[in-house]
Amino acid sequence: MGRLFGTDGARGIANTELTCELAMQIGRAAAVVLTKHTSLKPKIIIARDTRISSEMLEAALTAGICSVGADVELLGVIPTPAVAYLVPKYGADAGIMISASHNPVEYNGIKLFSKTGYKLSDDLEEEIEALILDTPEKINLKQGIELGRVYRRNSAVSDYIELIKRSIDIDLSGINVAVDCANGSASATADQLFRELGATAHIIHANPNGMNINEKCGSTNLEALIYYMKVHGCEIGVAFDGDADRCLAVDENGNRVDGDQLIAIFAKYLKQQDKLNKNTAVVTVMSNFGMRQFGKENEIDIVATSVGDRYVLEEMLRSGYNLGGEDSGHIIFKDFAQTGDGQLSAVQLLSIYKKSGRKMSDLASTMKKSPQVSKNIPATPEDKAMFMKDDIVVEVIAQVERELGEEGRVLVRASGTEPVIRVMIEGNEFKVINEYCERICNVIKERLA
Repeated sequence: MGRLFGTDGARGIANTELTCELAMQIGRAAAVVLTKHTSLKPKIIIARDTRISSEMLEAALTAGICSVGADVELLGVIPTPAVAYLVPKYGADAGIMISASHNPVEYNGIKLFSKTGYKLSDDLEEEIEALILDTPEKINLKQGIELGRVYRRNSAVSDYIELIKRSIDIDLSGINVAVDCANGSASATADQLFRELGATAHIIHANPNGMNINEKCGSTNLEALIYYMKVHGCEIGVAFDGDADRCLAVDENGNRVDGDQLIAIFAKYLKQQDKLNKNTAVVTVMSNFGMRQFGKENEIDIVATSVGDRYVLEEMLRSGYNLGGEDSGHIIFKDFAQTGDGQLSAVQLLSIYKKSGRKMSDLASTMKKSPQVSKNIPATPEDKAMFMKDDIVVEVIAQVERELGEEGRVLVRASGTEPVIRVMIEGNEFKVINEYCERICNVIKERLA
């Protein structure tokens, strides 16, 4: 992780950590770095989620971008993957999404996209960081008629929906689906998308008020969706996070279907259609042990990367794969998109569901999950930087790894999107791995105290 950017953009508590001043600086530096090879008037598109702070940060970013001579085109509230798609479609030099994804309302974030619609490489982010933190005097502020201007575009929602609709070859009529929009970006698109595809869609948590994004709803909290499905007799449910780049599902029995299981469903279907490039799916080190067993049983290669959909995408681009994602629900269909897309994933799932004629629980059984325990420990940036240098922490992790042997694994890492250290253990028996997880967590907490 860099000095300002984590695994998914710059993120922090709005107006405290992610201030208007910092947003303006990011706008200036990003415009300078990302438009330096542009011969015409540079243009950057900006979209946002539904947080109360998003309009404030949009204004700050806009001011910074215009101050160095680039124009801004405001798209309003749309999902993050829509920005990735619309940057090249609208001929922009870069794109910005203002969102803290699945985090609570007090957080916000700034995600940057290149003119090709891909998230920035580490090198480009470091160049922007250096301009802000080390050499701000190199930023040339414009005057008079050289200043940038601000425009608004009203076609972003409809343009994005058409992309998703074109990704499947059947309608979704006859499907009774509950759709949880997390009071976030999907609130602007989901109703129209699923209605136009013909599904009987029960749209819930699609009334954002600036303060209720991800609040007891969405992909990070499926209980409300599960309850709604039981009451209304829905056969399948899908849930997005605040910026709709994640999707999780719920089967007809109210059981959660996570990103690993969805990737397995997609990989198996694509292989059957002879459309799974190089017979490979890309996941991260956080994926369940069961994913590897699924790969062996179905003769599908499973490649693991570092945590973060950007690293999944980098491996997909480097090696020519077309399916990858994370257990959290970021799933990338490279044939259709440049980044994880919750609504694209949901539409692909419903298409397979309809074609197969199988129950969702049956589809989800494609991958058998191994027992897994995951816990978060609150941590400051300093804690995150230092905890793995502590000899006692390193030793307790090594001790648990020795005791587990080949029957499980341990993964301890600092989150790139939240102020926590994550401890995850997999093995054959839940009670055993839960005790191991508690042991490691207790030691880390003691050492951080």
